[in-house]
Amino acid sequence: MIDTHAHIYSKQFDGDRDAMLECTFAAGVQKILMPNVDRESIEGMMELAVRYPEQCFPMMGLHPCSVNSAFEKELQIVEGWLKKYPFIAVGEMGLDLYWDKSFFEQQKEAFRIQAEWAKQYGLPLVIHCREAMPETLALLENLADEQLFGVLHCFTGTAEDAARLYAMNFRVGIGGVITYKKGDLATVLRQIPLEQIVLETDSPYLAPVPHRGKRNETSYLPLIAEKIAEAKQITFAKVVEATTKNALKLFFEHKASITN
Repeated sequence: MIDTHAHIYSKQFDGDRDAMLECTFAAGVQKILMPNVDRESIEGMMELAVRYPEQCFPMMGLHPCSVNSAFEKELQIVEGWLKKYPFIAVGEMGLDLYWDKSFFEQQKEAFRIQAEWAKQYGLPLVIHCREAMPETLALLENLADEQLFGVLHCFTGTAEDAARLYAMNFRVGIGGVITYKKGDLATVLRQIPLEQIVLETDSPYLAPVPHRGKRNETSYLPLIAEKIAEAKQITFAKVVEATTKNALKLFFEHKASITN
């Protein structure tokens, strides 16, 4: 399995990070993709990339909740890193209208800039979208072309939203929310092709049942795969095989095609 979105550099893991990762690898999770947030998260993320070069892969981007009146300076840092390191993706970036709407125009500009960088470097774009699905889809449809591809992480939208994303060559990241009773993600998932789905935990956030309300861990990824299998009425093995293939194609195989 591949966890396509996990903040394992978070301070919440400072006391037992290595033990947590040992449990993760023992649980069958072979690779963990780490989204950047802002300048504060870079050091810890890059340290893990050095210590676990075959398992932990960093992205580079600016989270929408870190976008403010000085976002251009943050983006200069992101751009500097993109020029000097082979990141796995541009992200985590996107739109967030849940916490603060005062910098929405800046969020949209940061979105457009980072989408262009994804095209420039031939990297997938990893999108954060909270309380902003119509706005995100509208932005993407204006930017969409053959060079733009990626994943909308922590997908909680409708089947129609997923279809619009798939038409633009975007996958959907499914995490712990699939295990929550409130919401209808399991029903929506039945209408989404398996080829569009990748697994994620978003740890230490959004822990799946029965760990909801506690620190999420990458070792819980099988719980998410099990719930997807239940929702789609297929085997756990088929979910693992398909989502791993999808993640490899999205994040790793495109690099070989560009290089060759």
